Amino acid sequence: MKKAIVNIKQLVTPGAESFAAGADMERLDIHSDVSLLIEEGLIKSIIPSSQSVPGDYEIVDAQGMVVLPGFTDPHTHIPFAGERCGEFNMRLKGKTYMDIAAAGGGINNTVTATRNSSEEELLASALDDLKLITRHGTTSVEAKSGYGLDLETELKQLRVIKKLREISPLDIRATFMGAHEIPPEYKGNKGGYMDLLIKEMLPAVKEQGIADYCDVFCEKGVFEIEDTRRILAAAKELGFKLRLHADEIVPLGGAELAAEFRAVSADHLMYISDKGIKDMVEAGTVFTLLPGTTFFLMGDSYAPGKKIIREGGILSLATDLNPGSSHTHSMGMIITLACLKMGLTIEQALNGATINAAYALGLSDKTGSIHKGKQADLIFLEAPGYEYLVYNFGVNRVKRVMKKGEFIL
Repeated sequence: MKKAIVNIKQLVTPGAESFAAGADMERLDIHSDVSLLIEEGLIKSIIPSSQSVPGDYEIVDAQGMVVLPGFTDPHTHIPFAGERCGEFNMRLKGKTYMDIAAAGGGINNTVTATRNSSEEELLASALDDLKLITRHGTTSVEAKSGYGLDLETELKQLRVIKKLREISPLDIRATFMGAHEIPPEYKGNKGGYMDLLIKEMLPAVKEQGIADYCDVFCEKGVFEIEDTRRILAAAKELGFKLRLHADEIVPLGGAELAAEFRAVSADHLMYISDKGIKDMVEAGTVFTLLPGTTFFLMGDSYAPGKKIIREGGILSLATDLNPGSSHTHSMGMIITLACLKMGLTIEQALNGATINAAYALGLSDKTGSIHKGKQADLIFLEAPGYEYLVYNFGVNRVKRVMKKGEFIL
């Protein structure tokens, strides 16, 4: 199937085809009044509007819209059950996230709901979430377990993700995150739960082949540095690629540990040290920043995005979509927060939400930019220019979404 997308007002793509770092994060290639040729779901070429389209191409009228690569969201907690709107209201009334967790809320609230949900219920909920993220322009996504915290429910979540990969048009990467919290039945017995993780959960997940990555919540009072090192070592030995929740609440040294293990990415990083930045840059570990979490938890500490870029880090952006600490499906909102709260330019944020986010999931050879041979994963904005993603804040300008050359919205 051949398609020619004509009447494009502005076509915008990262200049980088693999990833952008340092000064390259400012680079966008901007084409005005062009047409885009697609063959078999892949980009063939960008041509001037004045050039004739070959007669065997189906004509698709972009109606003067702005065309961008589809967003990639490299950190979500899909699938999960239930909601925590009541906890959100408690925070508005002065309770902290840790206060709520101590009272039985937080992650374990969602664990209970997820354990009590059937596989079919989780799948239906996850499909609803994928529809919402697609509506906001995301065409590739990471999905995690971590709301089971027992073997049965962790495998149930991962089976749901496997089913999503089979039936959704999106590119989906799966992550096992049994090391998300200590479950209630192991309270006071973290060592026992870690034995379960390492001796039973990780081998079972690997045997079934239903996760690309292993992730750990490396944080004070949860899985601290030596705990995390032990889990990562076991996962690495089994052949998992590694991710890490690091330095989110206190400066624990998770970034340095991620670099030590040459993890694919370390995420959150609100309290990353200068040494952590240096080590991650040298290791080539992606800095995946989640400004929606700080915003939603009404915090003041955002990850030092500008410093990371100055030091040459590969910076990506993600929603952290989950029911407790960042309940948003919108990468557009994350781009806005990255600019207004972290000080990134629009160009840097767009690179972070497209090519670098795709790189964080090992997908930048297929998606994340509009270059010859890549998938035609595109979003169409009804806007005068790409800057409207941030300038016209709080408004979803995405009108159409294309995946592999076919419209999915």
